[in-house]
Amino acid sequence: MTLKIDIDEGAAEPPYEQVRAQISAQARSGALPVGYRLPTVRGLAESLGLAANTVAKAYRALETDGVIETRGRHGTFVAAAGSAAEREAAGAAQAYAERVRRLGLGEEAALDAVRDALRAAYGR
Repeated sequence: MTLKIDIDEGAAEPPYEQVRAQISAQARSGALPVGYRLPTVRGLAESLGLAANTVAKAYRALETDGVIETRGRHGTFVAAAGSAAEREAAGAAQAYAERVRRLGLGEEAALDAVRDALRAAYGR
């Protein structure tokens, strides 16, 4: 999973709005999962051929919308949306996904483990 942004110089929307809209759409669709670390403002600006202020404006709008969160010097990440319980569950799911990847488990084995744990938790 990687961030994909295409800037259309002939579009009616300004570049910062194109960056904002594309990151927002990818985060909300799950193409960029909760916890995904975004490039630095300067790094993304360089890769897109934009001014750093343009990308910074897009990041500020995304943060205001709750799509991303900045964690100081640690970087900028896709934020969890929804209720506190949903945010906590999304964070736990992200941590689990990273852990099973490090363990070398495939997607089906990881999902089977989750299904088994949920059945046990709900007494089924």
